[in-house]
Amino acid sequence: MHRHGYKGRKFGRETDQRTALTRGLMRSLFKYKAINTTIAKAKEIRRPAEKLITIAKKGDLASRRLVIARLDDQQIGNELVDTIAPQIKRDSGYLKIERTGFRRGDNAEMATISFVDDIKEQAEKAPKAEKAAKKPEAEKEDK
Repeated sequence: MHRHGYKGRKFGRETDQRTALTRGLMRSLFKYKAINTTIAKAKEIRRPAEKLITIAKKGDLASRRLVIARLDDQQIGNELVDTIAPQIKRDSGYLKIERTGFRRGDNAEMATISFVDDIKEQAEKAPKAEKAAKKPEAEKEDK
């Protein structure tokens, strides 16, 4: 049997386990902005993660629903669409992989996958609450 046309690494797992692994790694990447994993896993999640970021950059409702469905996590999906994607100024190549050495137990090559651009945490909820609180006071003064 030949290997032509088979894309991706199998990691010694069945399809559903591989899908769960990819989703879990992507959730961790978007939550913590950088993760340390094996180089093979980092290379494998880079492609779907970058596609997800491209979808999230549109910012419309359909894109938000696609991101949430692919990540299986509403909170992280909303964070990706609301805070991470707007901060990315490039069209592609959002992630970088840096080799960090070898794991002690099995000598597997390790890598850190992170965003190329600096991603800052935004506290968007607090300013909106303050604006909502100020509006009724201004209306009372007008009357």
